[in-house]
This record gives sequence, C-alpha cells and structure tokens, in this order.
Amino acid sequence: MNGRGVSMLTAPKITAIVISYFTGPVLARSIASLREQAEIGEIILIDNGNFAGAVAAAVEENTVGAPVQVISGQGNIGFAAACNLGAASARHEYLLFFNPDAVMPAGGAERMLKDAESLTRPWLMGAKLVDPDGTEQQGSRRETLTPWRAFVEASRLYKLAPHHPYFRRFNLHAQECPQDVAPTPTISGACFFLHREDYAAIDGMDERYFLHVEDVDFCLRFANAGGAVYFNPNVSVIHFKSSSRANPVKIEARKTAGVIRYFSTHFTDAYPQPFLWLVAGLLWLSFGLLFVRRAVGKILRLAGICARTGVHGIARARAISARRSSR
Repeated sequence: MNGRGVSMLTAPKITAIVISYFTGPVLARSIASLREQAEIGEIILIDNGNFAGAVAAAVEENTVGAPVQVISGQGNIGFAAACNLGAASARHEYLLFFNPDAVMPAGGAERMLKDAESLTRPWLMGAKLVDPDGTEQQGSRRETLTPWRAFVEASRLYKLAPHHPYFRRFNLHAQECPQDVAPTPTISGACFFLHREDYAAIDGMDERYFLHVEDVDFCLRFANAGGAVYFNPNVSVIHFKSSSRANPVKIEARKTAGVIRYFSTHFTDAYPQPFLWLVAGLLWLSFGLLFVRRAVGKILRLAGICARTGVHGIARARAISARRSSR
C-alpha cells in the first residue's frame, strides 16, 4: 500500500456496493439516496437473496442518477464474499460499501471525498451512523476488539470501574463525539469508504467470516498493513435496524463464531490459550442466554402476548419508503 496524498477534483469517482439479503422496503430508499450523490458513478447491488421482484422494484422506483448493476444467482454467499464480488466488478477509483437499510444524506459522498483530501493514503473512512431520531448508534465507532475487551463486555466488568482504562468498553458511541474527522480503531461495515487499490492490497474482506466481524477484522488488517482508520462525524447516515427477515438467532450465532475466529486469527500469540477458551465459553454462554430469551419470546408471541420481533423496524422502513414515494 503506497502512502501518497489524494486529489479529487472531478466526479464521479465512486462505486457504491450494496449487499442485500431480504432487506425489505427500505432498500429502495437506500438506492435512491445513493443515486442522489453526483460523485457516485455506479451502484453494484449484490442480491444474496430477496423476495421475488423486490430488487427490481427498488431499482426501478427512481431511475435518476447512477446506473445500478445487479449481481444475482450466486445465492447467499455471505457479506464478506459479496463485498469482494462487488469490488471485483467496480470500475471507479473509490469504493463505498453501504448497507441496504441505510440512507446517505444529501451531499454525503461529496463531503467524504472532500474530507479525504487532507488524508494520506492508505486511509479507510467510516461515517457517523444514527437512528432516525439522530442519536448515534452503537457500533458507529469502536475500539480495537481484543480478547480482554470481549471478556470485559461479556462479564460486565466495566460496571465495577467504568472510567478505568483497563475496563474500557468496545463501543464508543456513549462517549463525546469528535467534532471533525478523527482516527478511530474500528468503524462499521454499514458505511465505509476507501480507495479501490487499497482494498485490493489486503485482499479485501476475509471470506471466512460469513456475517459480522468481517469489518472488525478488516480494520485491524488494514491498520496492520500501514493504513489509517478514520471516523467522519460530518456525514450522518441513517441506519435502520430489524428491517431484514433474517433469523436473529442465526445472526447472533454467526457473530459469536466470527468473534472467536477473529481471536484465533489475530491473538493466539498474545494471549494464553486457556484465557481464549474462557472468553469463547463466555461468548457462547451469552449466545445461549439470548437463544433462551428468543425461544421464550416466540412462545409468548404464539400465545398472542407480545408483538412479533422486528415489526417496529419494518414499520419504520415502510414509512420511509412511503414518504419517498410521495415526493
């Protein structure tokens, strides 16, 4: 990876890559928000699986702006592999990986390009992820994930001394937000931006991660290769959650397995094996408790006692799509 300044005077220069898996109605709004960015010259939509006609409807709802190339037929190959598939087809200088349940603000891509002008390559930039009410989301900016930090989170040791540096938490959203672009160890894969050559220089995403943790792994590998990771608070991306019909228990199982794989990949020389086993056990215990809560919740839902999981997220997505259609 070569260190050199960047000059971005002409547009478009960005390929936006979107990975969709039963995303729901907010997909159309996400695509439309990307098409509104003059700096985006093409959108590559990787269809990992959606309801019949859903992708076509999202793409055809508003055809103004960058063309959309849909890549489908590969089945659900996972997020990391889909990112690499999209990057391999990209034609422009910069890559913007963007979640299908996220909305880019007007001028967001332009601001990210402008803010990158003062950085020296290789750089990786993430945006500020916010809820619809403007509150910064968990996962928007994070520390480096280590086995000790995972142990602190899983055991909730941070409650004993919340301000002690040894008990520093992984997610940073509760801390004061930087006023400008700032170095941050880990950003979210929901919106991250970099030069296409720098993505290829570290062989893209590690496809051993099917879903989740691949962004944490990428940030660490990028930094280890001499790159710098930045958080950009000047671009607030609305990120909807619970809009996908993906099974939340399966998602958490993949996330747990991904974290353990990440530790075995990067930290076996730095931590004693028994401690890594302890952390893995705590993570699977946490997943087991989640599984029990979900099972109990499903029983209650079948009994008509509580509403179906995800209905609020889907309702928000439909409301956004309806407002977009009424314009």
